[in-house]
Amino acid sequence: MQINKLDGMLFKTLIINGAENLKLNYQTIDSLNVFPVPDGDTGTNMKMTIDGGVNEIVNFNDNNIFEVSKKVSRGMLMGARGNSGVILSQLFRGIYKGFEGFVSVNAINLAKAFSSGVSQAYKAVMKPVEGTVLTVAREASEKMMLIASSRMSINEFFQEFIGEAKASLTRTPDLLPVLKEAGVVDSGGAGFLCIIEGM
Repeated sequence: MQINKLDGMLFKTLIINGAENLKLNYQTIDSLNVFPVPDGDTGTNMKMTIDGGVNEIVNFNDNNIFEVSKKVSRGMLMGARGNSGVILSQLFRGIYKGFEGFVSVNAINLAKAFSSGVSQAYKAVMKPVEGTVLTVAREASEKMMLIASSRMSINEFFQEFIGEAKASLTRTPDLLPVLKEAGVVDSGGAGFLCIIEGM
C-alpha cells in the first residue's frame, strides 16, 4: 500500500514495530559491541530506551504526529540507558522537534525531521565519533535531504533511508579502527538500523 502522508497513528505503529524488531535482535547487537567499551549491552540499552517511548504511547491515540512524537521522545529520554540509549533518545528528540507545526508529514518533512534528529544527537555528544550510530543516521538523513520530493511516498522514503543506512553501517569499520580490529560493524548503528527496518 502506497502511503503519502505519515500521521500520528501511523507513526505510533512504526515506533511499536521498530521496538519489536529490536526486541528480536538486541542480543545480536549486544554481541557486536566493542566501542566505546566492549561491554556487550548496546542492544539491551537501546531496547530499554525505545521501550520507554513505546510505554508512553501504547494507550495514546492521536492523529497528530507532533503530539505522538513528543510523547515518544519524553518516554525515551526518561528510559535512556547507556551511551547508545542517550544518543537514540536525542535522535528522536530532534525528530519530534522537526515535526513541530505538523499534524502529518510527507517525505520532504520527514527528511527534515531526521536531519533535525541528527543535529540534536551530534549536539548531545561531547566528542562525536564517526563510525558510530551518529554517522549511520547522518549519512542516511543527508541522502534523504537530497532525494526526498513531494512525489516520494513514505514507503519509498524508508526504502531509500534503509538502503543508505545499511551502506553506511558497512563502512563503519573503515572509520573506526577498533571495529576493524574486532571484525564487526558499529553496534549502535546496527541497533538504529534494526529499529528503522522494523518501522
